[in-house]
Parts: sequence; C-alpha cells; structure tokens
Amino acid sequence: MSGAKGRMREKKMRNQPSNVYSSSLGMGGSGNRNGDGGTAHLGQGGKQENRGWVRGHQKGGHGYAQELPTIITASDFAKARSAEVKAMLKAVTRTTGSSHAFGALPKHMRRRAMSHNTKRLPCRLRESANRMLEKTQQAGKKAKKEQSKSKSRKARRRHGNLLLEFNRRQRKNVWLETHIWHAKRFHMVKKWGYKLGDRPTCKCYRACYRAMSSHSLLMDLSYYCCVELQGEEDRLLAALSQLTSKEAGPTFAAAVCLSGRRQGSVTVYRAGRYPSEPLGPVTFLWRPRRQDSNDRQLWIWLHPTLKQDLLPELQAVCCCSEPMFQPDAPGALPVPEPEPEPEPSPGPSTPLAPTPDPGRGLVKKPGVELKARGKRKRNSSAAAGEPPAKKILGDGTRSPMTPVSWKSSSTMIVINDLTMEMVRFRLIGPQSHSVLTETLEAATECDDLSKCEPSSLWWPSHRREEKNMHLHQQQADVFRVLKGIFSTGEVPSGSVLGLTVDDPRLTLPKKRGKAMPNLREAQDVDEDKRRELTLQGVPEHLCQSFLWDRSVRDNVTENKISERDLNRMKSELLVPGSRLKPTPPQGRVPLLLVQQPGKQVGQEMASWGAGWDLILPKGWGMAFWVPLIYRGVRVAGLRMSLKHSQNKGAPHFPHDYPDCPAGGRFQEEQERELLDKFKRRPPAKRTNYIKHGCLAPFCCPWQQLSEEWDMIVREGGEDREGVAKIQAKTVVQPLLPKKEEVTQQHGLVVTTQTHFTVLRNRKSLRLLSGWCRPTSSKGQRSIRPGAVPPLDHSSATSLLAAHGNSVVWVRLSLLSKGQPELHALVCVPTPEDLKLLRSDPKTKGPQEPLHRDHFKSSVRRGKKRQKKRKSSSISVFREKPSGKPSEPMAVSAMDTTPGPTQASSSTQAVITASPSTQAPITASPSAQAPITASPSAQAPITASPSAQGPGQTHVAFSTPTPGSTQDLIPASTSTQARSSDPITVPSLPPTPPDPTAAPPTSTPAPDTKPTPSSSSDLVLGLWPDPLPSVTSHCSRVTLGWVTQGDFSLSAGCGEALGFLSLPGLLHTVLGQLADQRGLVLLRNPSSLQYRFAKINIEV
Repeated sequence: MSGAKGRMREKKMRNQPSNVYSSSLGMGGSGNRNGDGGTAHLGQGGKQENRGWVRGHQKGGHGYAQELPTIITASDFAKARSAEVKAMLKAVTRTTGSSHAFGALPKHMRRRAMSHNTKRLPCRLRESANRMLEKTQQAGKKAKKEQSKSKSRKARRRHGNLLLEFNRRQRKNVWLETHIWHAKRFHMVKKWGYKLGDRPTCKCYRACYRAMSSHSLLMDLSYYCCVELQGEEDRLLAALSQLTSKEAGPTFAAAVCLSGRRQGSVTVYRAGRYPSEPLGPVTFLWRPRRQDSNDRQLWIWLHPTLKQDLLPELQAVCCCSEPMFQPDAPGALPVPEPEPEPEPSPGPSTPLAPTPDPGRGLVKKPGVELKARGKRKRNSSAAAGEPPAKKILGDGTRSPMTPVSWKSSSTMIVINDLTMEMVRFRLIGPQSHSVLTETLEAATECDDLSKCEPSSLWWPSHRREEKNMHLHQQQADVFRVLKGIFSTGEVPSGSVLGLTVDDPRLTLPKKRGKAMPNLREAQDVDEDKRRELTLQGVPEHLCQSFLWDRSVRDNVTENKISERDLNRMKSELLVPGSRLKPTPPQGRVPLLLVQQPGKQVGQEMASWGAGWDLILPKGWGMAFWVPLIYRGVRVAGLRMSLKHSQNKGAPHFPHDYPDCPAGGRFQEEQERELLDKFKRRPPAKRTNYIKHGCLAPFCCPWQQLSEEWDMIVREGGEDREGVAKIQAKTVVQPLLPKKEEVTQQHGLVVTTQTHFTVLRNRKSLRLLSGWCRPTSSKGQRSIRPGAVPPLDHSSATSLLAAHGNSVVWVRLSLLSKGQPELHALVCVPTPEDLKLLRSDPKTKGPQEPLHRDHFKSSVRRGKKRQKKRKSSSISVFREKPSGKPSEPMAVSAMDTTPGPTQASSSTQAVITASPSTQAPITASPSAQAPITASPSAQAPITASPSAQGPGQTHVAFSTPTPGSTQDLIPASTSTQARSSDPITVPSLPPTPPDPTAAPPTSTPAPDTKPTPSSSSDLVLGLWPDPLPSVTSHCSRVTLGWVTQGDFSLSAGCGEALGFLSLPGLLHTVLGQLADQRGLVLLRNPSSLQYRFAKINIEV
C-alpha cells in the first residue's frame, strides 16, 4: 500500500476501535487465539495464515476467510466488540453541526419541507423537532415579534399596512411631509434627528444652478424649528436685548422688523457675553400690532442643532421655568395607556398604533371613519377597542409628557415650541414670484347659503365680518401686483405678505409646464402700485394673517379634504378637467409669503439668489408641493443649499460657525467622517499629508492658530530678550478656558482671551474691507478713495486691542486656474512670490518642498510589534514586577524616529509643557538635528543640550523682524535644511508647571501614562496629536483655512470661503505694498502647488 493510500486509510479508521480488524503481521504461533475465536494456522510453504475474520483486502490477493470458528466465548466476543457498538451508537445518535432534528437523517432523505413541517420527518424524530420548534418560536418572540405569514408584498403595500409601517419608522427620525416624495428621488441622510434629502439621484448640479440664476429652485425647510414668544412688547425686548448687540447689526428691536413688515436676522449670544460666546444665527418675525390687544407675538426660526443651546437661554432671560401642558386640540385622539400584557403580533386585523402627541401628532378628519384594512374573512371587531392608525403629522418622536410650553409668573411671557407645527418651503430664483402667482389663487367668497348656516369651519365664520373681507381683498390686490414684477429681487428684502388662498389642487394643470411672466397680465398691473410695492414694500396692516392663530391652524389641518374625496368630486363634474366650482368650504388655507433676500453684501451680483418663503399649516405640505412641481421648478437638497450659500458668499450654519457650540460639534463629526473615509482606503492609495506639509487635513485648529498669531504679533514690537523671558513664563502657565487672563510680566500687562471668536463688528469689518482693497478683476469694483482711513501701525494696533484673538470671514478669488478644496491652507506670500507675480501675472505660483515623514517607519514597526504582542503579551505581564514603573515615554518616542537621527538613550532630554499647549515639543540631542520646541502661540524655540550638566537644556528664542514675513519661516522648513528636519516626539506627557522645581532631568516621573499618540495609534500619512506649530510648519506662514471651496459658476473662477486670523491679516497687509495688498497664497491639502488669491471682506 502506497504512502498516500495508507494515510487515507488511517484517516478513515482513526475513530474505530483497535479490534475492528486483525493484522497478519506480528501474530504468534498456531496456538494463539484472536479476539473473535479465530486461530492462526500455517499454510503451505510454512507461511502463517490467518483463518479468522479479516476486514478489507489482504495483501497477496487473499480474500475473506471461508472457514468460521465453531466455538466462541460469549464474554470474550462481547468484550472485543463493545467498542464497535459504542462507536456505532455514537455515530447514529449524533446530529450534524446545525443541531436540527432532520440533520440526523442521511443526506438523501432530507427535504426542504422538513424545516417547517415536522410531519414530513420520521416518527422517531418528530417529538424532538417539535420541541426545537417551540424553543425557536419563544426566542423569536423575545427578540422580535413574529411576522404574519400573510404579509406578502401585495398585503404590505395596502394603505392600512403601509401606513402602520411608515408610522413605525418615524419613531426614531422625524419625517417631513414630503419624505416619501424625496425618498423616491433623493439620497436620504439622517441628520439632526430628521431624515432629509441630501442630493438627487440624477446629475443636476448645473441644472440647479441654472434654476437659481434664471428660474426657480424649490427646497423643503420644514425641519427648521420655530419658537414662539408671547407677552408685552417692552418685556420681550428687554429680555431679548441680553442676547444681541447693536455692534453686530440690527437686533430684535429694529423698527422696520418690529412693525411686522419685514423679517429680520440676527446672531444671538449667551446672555451678556457678547462677543465671546455666540450661539448662532436666527431669523425672526413679529406679528403686526392689533388694536384689541397689547400683547405681541414673535416667531424665531432656528436650525435644529441650535435649539438645544438657544431654548434654555430663552427660558433663562424670560424667566419661563413653569411648564404648561396644553389640552388636546379639537379632533385629536386621546393618548392610549400602555397595557401590561404583551402586545399581539401586528397582523392586518391588529394594527400597532403609534403613541400620538396630544394635539400635535395624529389627526382625525370629522365624518370620516378610518380603519386599518385587514383580511377579508377575518372580523375587524376584535380591534374595535384600539385607536385606528392615522398618519403622523408633526414630531412623532416626541413623548406625550414632554412639555412644549413654558410660562413665567413674573414677566407673564409664554414660550411655545412650534417645531413641526408649520411647513416652510423656499423658492430661490428670479422667477419665484411667477411660480407663486400661477400656483396660488386668492380665496374666493362663499355662497350666500354657507354664510347664513352655522359652520365649524374657520373661513365661513371669518367671512361674516366686514373688516376681514376688506383686508382679504387688499391682500389679494397686492398679490396680483406681483405679476407685474420682473424679478424677485425688486421687492424689498424680508417683505411679508399675509394671504388666504384656495386649495392649489383644484387648479392643478394637466401637464407639467414652466411658469414664466405673462406680459399681458403685467401690462394690466397699475404702475403706481407696482412702484409703491418695489420701493416701500407691503403696508403693515396687510402683513396680518390668520396663520398666527393656533386655533385656525388646527382647524385647517383637521378639515383638509382627502385625495380620495377630492378625486370623487372631480369625477362628478359635467366637463372633465374643469375647475371644481363652487370651491368647497374646507379648501381655504391661510399662509404667509416672506421675501428671502439674496446677496446683500459686496459690490457685484446684487440680489442673486433671492426668493420667497411659503409658510403653511401642517398637513398641507404635499397639497402645495405637487402643484409647485407642476410649474417647472427644480428641487434641491442639503448639498445644494450649501452651494447656494457659497455662491452668495454668506456663511452657512453650522459649517461656517466654528466659534458656536453647534459649529464645534459639526466639525468634530465631520472630522470623524473624513478620517473614517481616509482609513477605508488602502495605505498605498492614501495621500501622505505629512509629506505635503498639511498638519490638519480633516479639521481646522482655530484656537491654536489664533494663539500663535497673537504671540507672533506681540513679539514684533519688543526686544528679543524681553520677549523671550515673557514667553518662557507664559509657556508653562495653563490657560483658563473661556475666561480672560490678565498677567503682569516685566511691567507689561498682557490680556489673553483664551477662546477665539469670529469678528462680527460691522464697523471693524468695513475698515478691514477697505484696507484689503477689493480687486478690479473678475467683475469686482474697488471702493472709492477716501472712504476708509489709511492703514498705518497705530490704526492696526487699536483694532487689535479691541479684537485681538479673532478670526475674520473672507471670500477668496483665485487669480488663475485652480479649484479650492475643503480645508485648504491660506498662507502669506513672501516678497519673492510677489515679485514673481508682478513679473508674470499668469504665473502658477510657488511650490511647497516635499517634507519628510518621520512616522512612516514607526507605523510599520508598530504593526510588527502588534503581531508579536499577541503571542507574548501574557508572558510579559507575568514576568514584570508589580511595583516596577512603566517605561519612559520619551524613550519609546525617540525609538520611533528612523534613520541616523535617532537619539541615544544616554543623552535624551525631557521637556515639559503646559496641558494647554497644543503643539508637541520636538527633541533630538544629537548634533545633526537640534531639539526644536514649537509651542502654540509662540515663535519657534530651539533647545540643545549644553555642557552645563546632565539633563540641563539651553533654550534660545528666535523672533521675527516686524514687517518681514520671510523671518517668520523657521530654518528647519527651508529647502536647504530639508535633510535635517526636526524629529517630532508626539507622545511627551504634559506636566503642570512648578516654578520651584529643579531643572528637568532625563528620567520622567514614575506615574507617566502613555498618550493616544503612541506608535500603535499612528496612522500612515497623518500627523498625530498634539500638533506642532501650525503657522510655521510649511515654507509659507499659515493665515487660516478654507471651509467652503469650489469652482464658482457665477464668478467663472475658483472661489473659496474661510477664516483668517485677524492679527495675521493685519501683519500681512502692513508688510505689503499698496497695490498688492490683500494678496495671499492658497494650497489644497493634497497638493504642493500654491495659487495666488485675492481677499474680499464683504459687509
């Protein structure tokens, strides 16, 4: 038998007992007996022959023995065969790995039907199969309720079952009323507790831009939150004045907004903390004054991420801490109490009704009995005690016990949370007014019979008063004047018009078209009224609307005509396709039209992106959405909303508000998403940002940038020795967060604002805008001379004294080709760069030299160490004594430095820093690479071990010359010194300062803990935390970063929006010539090429 056959036979027989077969080799004489009673005989030729039973084919061609033993011993035979019997029983009773009953059957007897029908199994296996099936059913009921067997696709798509499924899916994320329409055409994302449309599934970027520029673009902004304030006007203004400042622009008390004629916008802060702690931007709308009441009503519209910060602040300034639970609205369903018994499986006859929000969530139409559709043969009376399933309107995730109103007993101010109580659509484009005038029609009068009869509807009762009819007629006349306007931007920004319209479904066209201005109707409009509308806006009394009344809103929502009833009425018309007359009394809807201003800053593209906002009661979203679609508008999502803000040059919340709490949370989330996306790519396909000189490709360290520039500018006016002493003391002093620290050092009083802010002072921004001199290229005009005071050192110093630790919102326009990207670097050009631009205006710009990646070998060694630690981690921990201190992190960090610049352990130096220091301290005691320490908010600090003693380090400071940007560049970043770059130690532990302590030694504290920047946490191509100096890391000094960047179709060149450090901007402009002020360099994170760009500060 060959070796392969032998191994195969051994594999087959390894589980069999040793006495299954007897070998002919090694047998004894003829008297030896086998276990089965057989005897061994000598055959012819003296060869030994086995006469007993032998399993398998025998060597030499011998077959099975023909003679059987005549006598056997029962005890010996049973003892010899006991192992075989055990092996056979074990093989028969053992089931397969799936542990199912039918797995015990041979494969040729198994059937698919056995898995759900135990009667197809043999009788001996049915009992065990039934027990296993019961266990599976009980476990399934605990984890997830059993789905009905009758839920086929046809059954699931029925209206009742589909409504139950939609209500179940709205328990975690709020759906807008247009969610189903968007879900079929958009990529949906989960953001801010909502399910929103991000971008269409088709390619429509240019089509959406054309719609914004020439026709109309539609967006659903119903996810914006609305907070209502009610109370006396003086008390409301006194409370809201604590949240705003007149230096940042108009406040809640602006006269044109206080009258109710215009919508206003303002940036709110924490009470009394201007300008240090902003919360975010809001838009507000006052209800016009009424003659019969002295109370005022204010709506504040805010982003959902801002609600958690602003609502507690409003409650604090208004002293509203008493929650109010409003009674159920008319027609709302009572809240069913949960039963302790387990709920039955959600079948067609037992619908799982969601928990309604009292007066806010579920709506029941009077006279219409809604029932969940079930099986035809099953009686539906079993579910009669349960509330019928209805469509969720509003916030379905809110608990019924969550308060939505708060009242103050001292100020008598009431705060109501109207989130998802109204629908808000936004039309953007010059022809938005044409779309509205073609879609909407002013409400028609009721017939005489309906006026006399009492009705529960709101419209017939309001029409009985003569003043209401007169007001409605005036509002309808102003709405008709809109047909004679050429562009939406002609109407004063923020104008408000109240109106009551008929149901737009009654005038739905047969085919989809494109709404355009009608010249005949435009000529019929009175020219005086059109001029009055464009110059003065809408009169104050015409801004009134019944939408402000909660009772009217609820009545309109409850009495909306269903699609089924509306289609039945249309089918009964004598002429198919004609308008339904008379208009049903339920088809009158109050609404508000708010003019949305376009671009309001800058010298070019005035009023670009203007439009109208349509505010409706809840429940009427799709009734207005579909008619607007039939007028040829484009629909956009969140991504195009960001592009709209970018084209206007306006900051977008929360992307461009880094000093707000919501903006900080957004940047952290964005950094995680970009980092995860970066890690998903193979290491060979990633961009090595360390070699490109990009410290933070996924975030913008604004705090570190402002601190470093603040210290750089302060060094410029002092002698080097004095500044060095001040810096040496301020480095180790921890900064107190969110406070101002005043220290006195060498007779100088230094005020340090620890948290940066965005400069929003209008007067200071106008001054900066004039000093940066807007360019005359790309359709931009320069300001007239003499309008701004000249730029000198004294004026810049006074501005820095008021806003030292601030960043400035700027718009950057590239002078040549290029497309800015997110988090691109904005740097200071050197005098050589400006000379190059003057000699060749079409030059590409300088190029950043390639940096060295000191962590590349550390990452590779870390991966190898991880593999070794998996096998030896247990033994290492057992051998290590319990009282032995951990290994110094400085030594491990030095070991990560590759090449000949690696430092020896005998000459290492340890440098301690403040916990607030953002940048790591790079150290190398060797002569080839000196120890370089670059703390945040300071100039480079060079340290090298001297002969003064072991562990002592001599620190020398190098300060830049004022007015020269080239001196700010450290020598380690020059092209000639590229081979001796400093070696960064990212894992040095920060220690608190101790003025009385001895100089640092080479032995760290025994309680040193490893930081997250260990070699195992390094990512190839990314600089670990903490970061070194962000200003002097590259060959060009960094001024700021880009938060939005792309090729602008409106400007025809690459444009970017971002923030620059105010001290750095003034320092740069002071060092440039008059005809080249405002020129900077822009470089993408994944590129080494710099591009020239022009700064525009638009106010």
